[in-house]
Amino acid sequence: MLAKRIIPCLDCDLQVPHGRVVKGVEFKRIRYAGDPVELATRYYEDGADEIVFLDITASHERRETMTHVIEATTENVFVPICVGGGIRKPEDYVKMLKAGADKCSTNTAAIKNPELISEASKLVGSQACVVAIDAKRRYIENPRESDERFIIEVDDGYCWYECSIYGGREFTGIDAINWAMECQEMGAGEILLTSMDRDGTKEGYDIPLTRTMSENLDIPVIASGGVGNPQHIYEAFTDGKADAALAASIFHFNEYPVPAVKEYLHSRGIPVRLQEKRG
Repeated sequence: MLAKRIIPCLDCDLQVPHGRVVKGVEFKRIRYAGDPVELATRYYEDGADEIVFLDITASHERRETMTHVIEATTENVFVPICVGGGIRKPEDYVKMLKAGADKCSTNTAAIKNPELISEASKLVGSQACVVAIDAKRRYIENPRESDERFIIEVDDGYCWYECSIYGGREFTGIDAINWAMECQEMGAGEILLTSMDRDGTKEGYDIPLTRTMSENLDIPVIASGGVGNPQHIYEAFTDGKADAALAASIFHFNEYPVPAVKEYLHSRGIPVRLQEKRG
C-alpha cells in the first residue's frame, strides 16, 4: 500500500520583498504566520513528504509567481515542492521547474483555458501538473433537480460544489467533481481539493466532498481545508479516501508538528513514512 503523504501548505503574500506566509479563515481574516523559506526548511527537517507554496494573490493581481522564493527554498529543502498561483501558460511550468519546483498547481488559468492542462502535461509530464480546485457548497432542496451536477448528501441537506477562481473572489457555476474528471482526462496528474467552507475553521475536512472526488478519479486527491488535529487527517484518509492531506494552521503555529501527526497516524494503522529528523 502506498504511503499517505503529509503536506504543509504555505499561503504566500508577496507584498513584502521576500514574501510572508499568511493564514486565513474561509479565504478571509488573514493573519501572519512566518517566513516562507524558514517555515519550509523547518517542515523539511521535521519529515514532511512534500511542501506546497501557494501565491495567493498572483492570479488576482495578474502577475507571475514567486520564482525567487522557490530558488531560495530549494537550496536546503530536498522534498518535492509544488508551486501554485500565477501559472498561466506552459512556459510557466518550465520556469518554475527550472527554479527547483517539482510540480505546478493551477486553478484560475486552467478554468479559463482548459487546454493549458493538456499542453502542460505533454510538455513537462502529468506528474508535474496539479489542478487546484477551491470548492464551495451550494445547497439545494431537491436532490433530483439536476442531472448535470454531482449532488451530495451532507449532514444538513443536499448540495453540489461550485468551483471558484481568483483566490475565492469569483465563482464560475462549474461543478467541482465534473471539472476534476475533465482535468484527469486532459492530463492532470493530481487534484488539490480545498473546501472553502472548511478552510481555516479547524472543524475537519469536508469528508463528503473528499470521498466523492476520490471515488470518481483515478489520480491522487489531496484533501485541504479545515484540519484542526491529527484525527481529522486520519478521517481524510479513511472516510475521505484521500491520498494526501494538506494542512497549514496546525503546523504554522506548532499545534501539532509533522512528526506528532505521523506518529499518531502510524499508531492507527495508516501507512506513512517515518524517519529520523532531517537537518
